[in-house]
Amino acid sequence: MATNATAKRITARERLLAAANDLFYEEGVHVVGIDRVIERAGVAKATLYSAFGSKDALIGAYLDGRHEIRRRRVTEAVARHQDPRARLLAVFDALGEAFAEPGYRGCAFLNASAEAGPDSLIVQATDTYRGWIRSLFTELAAAAGAADPDQLADQLVLLYDGAGVSARMDRNLAAAATARAVAAVMLDLAVTGTPGPAAAAQD
Repeated sequence: MATNATAKRITARERLLAAANDLFYEEGVHVVGIDRVIERAGVAKATLYSAFGSKDALIGAYLDGRHEIRRRRVTEAVARHQDPRARLLAVFDALGEAFAEPGYRGCAFLNASAEAGPDSLIVQATDTYRGWIRSLFTELAAAAGAADPDQLADQLVLLYDGAGVSARMDRNLAAAATARAVAAVMLDLAVTGTPGPAAAAQD
């Protein structure tokens, strides 16, 4: 009986997260109320508070889930390559895959942070995500031979962010490919001091 009850609680939690993921991403974390989430999930309000404790905690779990989806997509894209240069540029390939998905509405963290107070769980989740992407770029830049991996990582994060804004606001699905080409030039400059002959080419 305990096993069955646990399974039901897990299922309800997953339904709540799925509902929150859809509604929060489509409409905003503060626009959507708890009643809409529980209606979409098909659970009682008490179940939500039992599983998460508060709406803020649910928002935090939603953002954690978005982080894991992005981390998995990027990690898989990077793992397709062995060449350090191609591994770094693959981050932008993963970004292009995200832009091409139906219903893409921009970066979930950027959208949520626009509605966040300074000490909220949203800020904490966003800081974790931002720290991860910056650390990833630093690691990949170092492996590719950049003279100053930290500096290049800061530049690539700006490029990564700009591509996301362009894809969302300008509906420019080619933004990731453009950012990738620019990243290739920046990487070659960071490694050799001059752009490589195929720096802007698609690997």
